[in-house]
Amino acid sequence: MAHTKSQGAVRGNRDSISKRLGVKVYGGQKVNAGNILVRQKGTKFFSGEGVLMGRDFTLMSLKSGVVSFKTAKGKRVVDVL
Repeated sequence: MAHTKSQGAVRGNRDSISKRLGVKVYGGQKVNAGNILVRQKGTKFFSGEGVLMGRDFTLMSLKSGVVSFKTAKGKRVVDVL
């Protein structure tokens, strides 16, 4: 029966790894094509000019330029100009 007790002590000792979400490049900073701008779950930020949204809602730059954040019709939009 000792083996049951030792397993029980470890059973709740797990934690999920963090996903490193958030804004990776801020407004006014320069980016190259393919750079990740925002990692997110769902659409906190929307893609604008020069930005592509991946299937996991990651925003990436399509071209080199300067990052710009703006609010349009209540939505936060990320552009690369």
